[in-house]
Amino acid sequence: MILEVLLHVLAAVLMITVVMTMAGYSVLAERKVSSWIQGRVGPNRTALPILSSIPIVGPLIVGLGLFQPLADGLKFLFKEEVMPGHVNKFYYVLAPIITLIPAMTTMVVLPFGQMIDPESGQRIPLILANIDIGILFIFAVGSLGVYGVVIGGWASNNKYSFLGSVRSSAQMISYELAMGISVIPVLLLANPPGMEGGLSLVNVITSQDSLWNFVLMPISALLFLICLFAETNRTPFDMAESETDLVGGFHTEYGSFKFGLFFVSEYTHIIVGSGVFVALFFGGSNFLPWLPNPWPSGIIGGVFSVLWFIAKVVCMIFLFIWVRWTLPRFRYDQVMNLGWKILLPISIANLVFYIIAFAVYEKLIN
Repeated sequence: MILEVLLHVLAAVLMITVVMTMAGYSVLAERKVSSWIQGRVGPNRTALPILSSIPIVGPLIVGLGLFQPLADGLKFLFKEEVMPGHVNKFYYVLAPIITLIPAMTTMVVLPFGQMIDPESGQRIPLILANIDIGILFIFAVGSLGVYGVVIGGWASNNKYSFLGSVRSSAQMISYELAMGISVIPVLLLANPPGMEGGLSLVNVITSQDSLWNFVLMPISALLFLICLFAETNRTPFDMAESETDLVGGFHTEYGSFKFGLFFVSEYTHIIVGSGVFVALFFGGSNFLPWLPNPWPSGIIGGVFSVLWFIAKVVCMIFLFIWVRWTLPRFRYDQVMNLGWKILLPISIANLVFYIIAFAVYEKLIN
C-alpha cells in the first residue's frame, strides 16, 4: 500500500515537472514561431558557458534559444517583489496561486499514455486517477481558474484590471455552455447502452480504437476547439488582457514572480486543454486508427505511447501559437455574439442530430 502511494506521488511529481517544462518551452515556441511568421530571428543570445562552447552543437542550441526559458524563469524568480500600496494585499497575492492550482489539478484525470501487460495482454491506462466522472472533473475544476483572474483584477484596485477580470468571467460563462454541450455526443458514443465506464477519458480513448472522433464528429471538435481558445483567453479571444484598450488587463498591476505565475498558468491551461482535446477527438495516446499499434508491450511501449501523446499535444500548442499570430482580436460584442448567438445554437443542433442518429442506429442494429 505504501509503495503504491509512493509510486503515485512519484508519477504526479514527474507529470508536474513535464508540464511545467513544456509550459516554459511553450513560451519559447511562442516567441520563435512569432518571429518566423514576422520574418524575425527571435531569441538567439542566451547561452551557458560550457554547453555553448561545444562546436556545432553549441551555436545551434544558442541559435534556437533553448536556454531562454531558464533565463526567463530565473529573471521572474529573482526580480524585486514590488507590492503596490493601493492593492488589497491578501487577495493580490492569492490570485496568481488560485489561477495556477486548477490548471495543475486537472492533470490527474488526463490519460497520458497506455501500456500493454506482456503477460495478460491487457491494456493498462497511464493516468493518475481514473475516475468515472473525469470529464466533469475537468470542467468543474478547470473553470475555477477564472476566480484567480477575477480576484486579481478586483484586488488590484485598477479600473483596467477590473474590466479585464469582468470580461474574462463573462467570456467563461458564455463559452462554457457550448463547450459542455459539444462534448455530450462524444460521451454518448463512448458509453453505449449496457456498457459501463461513465465519463472517464480512458473510456473515450478506448472508443476511438477504430476511428477518431474528429472524423465522426467534426462539428463537435470545431466547437470544442473554438471554446477552448476562449476558455484559455487566447487570441482572438484575449479579452481579459486586450492590451490595445485595457493596457494589460487583469495583470496590469502584477510583476516579478506573481506575474510569472499568471504567465505559467496560461500556458499550463493551454497544455492541459490541448491534452483534453487530443483525448476527446484525436484518440489520445492511440496510434493511427487505420494502422495496428506499433508499440511493444511493457514499459518501453508505454514510453512510446506517452511520447506519441506529447507529440499530438505539441501540434495543438503550435496551432494555438499560429492562430494567435494570424488572426486579429475580436471586439467584445463580437465575442459575446459568437458565444451566445452562433456557437450555442449550433452546439444544441449538433447534439440533437447525434441523439437522433444514435437512436436510429440503435433501432437498425436491434
